[in-house]
Amino acid sequence: MRLKDKVIIITGATSGIGKSLAIRCVSEGAKVLVHGINKADGEKLVNQLGKSAYLCIEDLNDLESPKKIVDCAISTFGKIDSVVNNAAAIERNDLLKLTAESFSKTITINLQSALFLIQAAFPYLKQSQGNVLNIGSINAYTGESSLLAYSISKAGLQTMTRNLANAHGVDGVRFNLINPGWILTDREYADQVKKGLPENWPDDLGKENIPSGKMSTPDQLAAACIYWLGDESKPFTGSVVDLEQFSIIGRNPEK
Repeated sequence: MRLKDKVIIITGATSGIGKSLAIRCVSEGAKVLVHGINKADGEKLVNQLGKSAYLCIEDLNDLESPKKIVDCAISTFGKIDSVVNNAAAIERNDLLKLTAESFSKTITINLQSALFLIQAAFPYLKQSQGNVLNIGSINAYTGESSLLAYSISKAGLQTMTRNLANAHGVDGVRFNLINPGWILTDREYADQVKKGLPENWPDDLGKENIPSGKMSTPDQLAAACIYWLGDESKPFTGSVVDLEQFSIIGRNPEK
């Protein structure tokens, strides 16, 4: 087992990528603090995972939530080996539609809470010589015009990862980030239907959008995360890994 006896905090773990990662981590021998805001979904997942998982319901808009999450992990499992900042607010807005309230919410959940969760967990991560895995997005490089605030938050998360990696390598704590591309989560499916796509849209995307013919799944992304959470990725830190079905930077499709 690649994560045997490790204790991992995963935010936003009651659905989507976080849920798939929690299941994968437990299958690899880890104990997981499942964070989220949907109690019913969280309880269902924790019941499925058994004694290796514990549910922590906290709203990341609450500035005290990072400390509460860390306290919950320590009181339940006694240590912290890894933190996965996966939770994200995704609200569609552009320059003309963006409000200060929406921008503040996105930055608070996607960036500020991640930073202060790391801060709260850092003494325990230093003790365990652990690591942080931030879940970013390929939108960090520019992003869709209708994902302005989200793209800004993910760009900040990427810079934060590299900054902390350089600052705290000497402490034995590693910081890495994965930028997922287009992942077929339940939320993404619903969002595209809301935008007007037909219900069978994942089956008719075209090879220019999805070269393999099938969208990437949360389970596939979770499998890729395990390497970065385990000891086999030591001593690598400050890495930014893009996971998409084509090169993000410099792509110029045939016309």
